[in-house]
Amino acid sequence: MQRTGRRNRPFYRISVVDQRARRDGRFIEQIGWYDPIAPDATKQVHLDEDRAKYWIGVGAQPSETVRDFFARRSLGDLKAWEAQRKVDRDRVEQRKAAAAAAPEKA
Repeated sequence: MQRTGRRNRPFYRISVVDQRARRDGRFIEQIGWYDPIAPDATKQVHLDEDRAKYWIGVGAQPSETVRDFFARRSLGDLKAWEAQRKVDRDRVEQRKAAAAAAPEKA
């Protein structure tokens, strides 16, 4: 997601980006947008579902926020995403526990 808009009025473009590019840098294709301030919840997210399915099919990895948008529209393999999310969260918990135990050893 690329942030645009002015201060205190965010607007995001949902883009396909090479993972080595900056967040707001060069993109391959824009497939939608997200307006978190929109009063109507149905108009907060606009997504080209056909292009999203294509990019997921060729191996694109969506961010966590974009995964949630896809999940609401039943795009992609949700069980695999949830399994990966659980693995990531467990890894963070293990690091926290190791960091908490490290000062006790010293």
